[in-house]
Amino acid sequence: MFLYQLLSFFFVASKKEEESKYDLSLYKRGDLLEVPRTLFTHFGIYLGDNRVAHLIPDILPILTRNKSAIAKMVTNNRLLMGVIAKVASVRVDSVVDFAYGSEILINHMDSVCSQPPLDGDEVARRAEKLLGSVTYSLLWYNCEHYVMYCRYGMAISYQTYQFCTIVRKIAFSRISAYLTALCGACTVLYLGCVTPLTVLPTLLIPFTIWMAA
Repeated sequence: MFLYQLLSFFFVASKKEEESKYDLSLYKRGDLLEVPRTLFTHFGIYLGDNRVAHLIPDILPILTRNKSAIAKMVTNNRLLMGVIAKVASVRVDSVVDFAYGSEILINHMDSVCSQPPLDGDEVARRAEKLLGSVTYSLLWYNCEHYVMYCRYGMAISYQTYQFCTIVRKIAFSRISAYLTALCGACTVLYLGCVTPLTVLPTLLIPFTIWMAA
């Protein structure tokens, strides 16, 4: 009993310390909040009264129907497994749970997006209207697509664009062309089957990569 009370005391004290880290007076309804989380940046829309709407992958809803467990802060493990399973939801959390210990940037995307932001109340209304389960896609519908639609009316993701640009540079580099040609030649030699059906792809694919590089 004493141990339970002691743990509860430390949990409450830690929670209060975290909450004091964020000054809620800095946030206005409709603000776009941005935090670094794991391997990417996470985004949300501030609704007011210490509430943040955000689209977040979460594996737990397909493992249990326990609403109280699902409502708890989404850990990195739950999040990453949700990304793999493509399961997510637009949910409302406190600023502390949303930030997950990270510093918060406010409306940083205003300087990046060419489209001016919508009125704060309209942004928040859009965010609230989309609450609930969604099909998650790392490239086509993630947390950035959600907030960009809510604040600017455009469902775009600069993170996705940067990722695709990097992948394109790697996939269509001259080194990739050399490696593809080498792998194709080794496969043909290993199979010992030199026919137009095997030689043509071996030449055509590296040539296409080479021309695109």
